[in-house]
Amino acid sequence: MQRYKSLVLPAALILGYFFRRECAVLSVSVPYVIFGILVLTFSGVRLSSLRPSRLDLWIAMFQTVGAASVYLIASATTSDEIIAQGTMMCVLCPVASSVTVVASMLGADSARTTTYTIVGNLLVALIAPVFISLIADAPENARIIHTLPPIFCKIATVIALPFIVMWLLQRFAPGVNAGVAAYKHWSFYLWAYALLVTIGQTADFVFMHLHANLKSVAWLGGTTLVVCALQFAFGKMIGSRYGDRIAGGQLLAQKNSAMGIWMLNTFLNPVASVGMAFYSIWQNVYNSWQIYRASR
Repeated sequence: MQRYKSLVLPAALILGYFFRRECAVLSVSVPYVIFGILVLTFSGVRLSSLRPSRLDLWIAMFQTVGAASVYLIASATTSDEIIAQGTMMCVLCPVASSVTVVASMLGADSARTTTYTIVGNLLVALIAPVFISLIADAPENARIIHTLPPIFCKIATVIALPFIVMWLLQRFAPGVNAGVAAYKHWSFYLWAYALLVTIGQTADFVFMHLHANLKSVAWLGGTTLVVCALQFAFGKMIGSRYGDRIAGGQLLAQKNSAMGIWMLNTFLNPVASVGMAFYSIWQNVYNSWQIYRASR
């Protein structure tokens, strides 16, 4: 079974490309699927025992400082706000809600990845509005007073609702929680579906914006590939210091691309969100290779 699991990512990439229109229509189902993934993930971890660690602190610091640094470097070297904003979001974007599924397949500690899924998303819900409001050519609706409520609600709801549901079950109905935990392996299949739809939606999005600003789009393809590689590399370095190299890499580099695309489309330059779409492809290609290696 593990051998076949390593084929899920490349299959999703191929099928998503050929059925991108259909996947774009099905994208409305992804939030509900993510809810199911988190419920199954949380059911297998004792939520009352989750504690932030130094690894979480270093990942959060790198994400915050890295986002600012990448924006300033890209802005100074290219003088193109589209490239700067798109590259910045690839660092600032919150960790993917499904990170525990992939990280666990690669041998990471599920409790550690679950902890930062909560901590990291809430952190971005607070700092992303600050970053967006400080961008020089940000529109009027990008001021922090306009961005904080919708960003916080959108990110926090995705994490908080399944967390509260499973905490209540673990606290007051442990038998029900045990019943849910018995099906936690289904999270892989839910993730596979969400991945297929997301990849298809991403491919459709790239094709729609490909000719909007061809030079900027081409630059975004290259810079986001570099940023993706660097985040996996630095994440693994940080994780190695705290005994979980895989967790460090996944927590820093595996991003919730849909959330990044939404923030760029809503508050900044929509064309910049193509960078986040490219990043989604790069991270999933690399994860596919990691799962293949682990299966061997």
